[in-house]
Amino acid sequence: MFDVDEFLAGPLTARVATTGPTVRPTWYLWEKQAFWILTGPWARLAGLVRESPSIAVTVDVCDVGTGMVRQVLARGEAEVLPFDVPRGRRLLSRYLGPDECEWDARFRSYLHDDPEVKGTVWVRMVPKRFAADDLGYRV
Repeated sequence: MFDVDEFLAGPLTARVATTGPTVRPTWYLWEKQAFWILTGPWARLAGLVRESPSIAVTVDVCDVGTGMVRQVLARGEAEVLPFDVPRGRRLLSRYLGPDECEWDARFRSYLHDDPEVKGTVWVRMVPKRFAADDLGYRV
């Protein structure tokens, strides 16, 4: 078995499935045993979750060069919550690095624009079903 929290702490891309069905790639933060996804009016995710909160999330890697194959599959009821800057900074710095000055302006705006005006929110899902598998092989 592998350290799931360490795996999910990496700057990986999750795929989130909602009703429709709709699947979308997204950055996420794994914190306090929950997936946190930054979203807003530029995407349909928050609206889809409000309509039908049941979602599925998968995070996986497959490196044929090293044989590392790991996957996390999670399902649960999501909720839309107000955006907070400290959590937003933790999420974005995982993917973009610690120096905000080097970030593209659109990412800095998530932290510095008024979330009430911009419409930035969190989709949070605490998994009810959770599976983590190491399917790695020897090269």
